[in-house]
Amino acid sequence: MESENERPRIGIYGAGKVGTALARLFVAAGHPVLIAGSPRQSALDLLVGVVAPGARVADALTLARESDIIIVAVPFGKADSLPWDEFDGRIVVDAMNYWPPIDGTIDEVEADGRSTSEIIGTRNTAARLVKSFNHLGYHEMEDDALPAGAPLRRALAVAGDDDEAKAAVARIIEAIGFDAVDIGALREGAHLQPSGPIFGRELDRTELERLAHERVTA
Repeated sequence: MESENERPRIGIYGAGKVGTALARLFVAAGHPVLIAGSPRQSALDLLVGVVAPGARVADALTLARESDIIIVAVPFGKADSLPWDEFDGRIVVDAMNYWPPIDGTIDEVEADGRSTSEIIGTRNTAARLVKSFNHLGYHEMEDDALPAGAPLRRALAVAGDDDEAKAAVARIIEAIGFDAVDIGALREGAHLQPSGPIFGRELDRTELERLAHERVTA
């Protein structure tokens, strides 16, 4: 059995509702958790202590350097504020969604035919980027988490071009109460975006595998 010391340290950029919900889940699963956010340090310490007890507040550079798996859960429009040059060789999970009403219209995205994760990946092509966590709401993360084998256990998709990185992300997904489904290359992450066929849908492993297969082979 995996010991606590062997569980990967999870670093989360974003202390909003998504980031803190994930932090609570990972702390409950026994993972060390670092979290970085936009409020000043003293305010963030207080916030995290209340809404994600057990997680440790870190600055952006410390989080990048000390985390085994990094989750980006900031608003899409703030993605460029992260220290992408520190992510060489690191497993980075893109949990963001592009929302024009919140992020504003970003011409780079609107004019690009690629998935938003492929666009984000250009910030550092040496990062081991995986798309996941973005296609369910923050309020569902804790409500829908169930033990392995539970008949109503929900599935989460994983997309990426690095098989080992996807496998590592799948393991932490399984640890917090969801079935992980590999849907293929990073470009397939487009199916997880707000306009995609998987976004917001409550699917079990069989349903998600079927839907992903239909999309990939269409």
